[in-house]
Amino acid sequence: MAAPKKSVTKETGQEKANGSPPEFTRQQELSALRDMLLIRRFEEKAGQLYGMGAIGGFCHLYIGQEAIVVGMQMALKNGDQVITGYRDHGHMLACGMEAKGVMAELTGRHGGYSKGKGGSMHMFSKEKNFFGGHGIVGAQVSLGTGLAFANRYRGNDHVSLAYFGDGASNQGQVYESFNMAELWKLPVIYIIENNRYAMGTSVTRASAQTDFSKRGISFNIPGKQVDGMDVRAVKAAGDEAVAWCRAGNGPYILEMQTYRYRGHSMSDPAKYRTREEVEKVRQDQDPIEQVRNRLLAAKMSEQDLKAIDAEVREIVNASADFAQHDPEPDASELWTDVYR
Repeated sequence: MAAPKKSVTKETGQEKANGSPPEFTRQQELSALRDMLLIRRFEEKAGQLYGMGAIGGFCHLYIGQEAIVVGMQMALKNGDQVITGYRDHGHMLACGMEAKGVMAELTGRHGGYSKGKGGSMHMFSKEKNFFGGHGIVGAQVSLGTGLAFANRYRGNDHVSLAYFGDGASNQGQVYESFNMAELWKLPVIYIIENNRYAMGTSVTRASAQTDFSKRGISFNIPGKQVDGMDVRAVKAAGDEAVAWCRAGNGPYILEMQTYRYRGHSMSDPAKYRTREEVEKVRQDQDPIEQVRNRLLAAKMSEQDLKAIDAEVREIVNASADFAQHDPEPDASELWTDVYR
């Protein structure tokens, strides 16, 4: 597969494929805007609740990376599966899990998706084909490969999406998964969310090969670099990768070049980068503002866009209210959902 021509942006030092992605219809733009806004506002509220002490433990926010999960979900069909790491709230919401159930799990309430026993990194929804966030770095890659094996074994045409970051890309189990997936032609898309800093170390200091789309070359797995800040580019790349997998060609790697605005977790002050760098990306590449600007250029009114945001904020505020007033799980729950 021929690699697209690339250019390096001065603002971020990232490579981008030349040319514009396919245009969205007005309905696609509106759908993407609403879904990305839901993730953004949810994460902002989660950050507030964490600061208030209503959320304990770890909390990794997805602010800035919303276009990736929203664009990829637009390329899927019912039955396709998603699995990811610990920066997972956005993936849950994009899969259709309810905001109040996710937020209640963050606050440890009985109405949460894991009955308040899992927290931020351990939520699942079989109904929405979301197979969890996972706290062990890279663990979800082998599990996502297993989901693809199950699909191949059952003879369906479902595709598994395994999300992981630039830091997790250096894990040994990732390469073991690559090898098995290509040997058995498993229908899995490996999505590397390259936000450039992993837990706080620049990819240029931690990775000998910083073009993550090439990580599958020695296994004959095709890869592609994608502008992960543009939901249209993500959806187009997702369509290509999904078609490759459904045709029985085996795995595919997508490197989503993105940027998180907050630190690795809520406890990370992110002193390894400048405030100016973050603001520059926000100003020039923000995934939500890109869609808003296109809709405004298409003569949609500012008032209508504010109405969408207001609707999303109402959903998020209601989820926060539920999450703070729903009862905590009974002590008897300690003995449920335990495998012997």
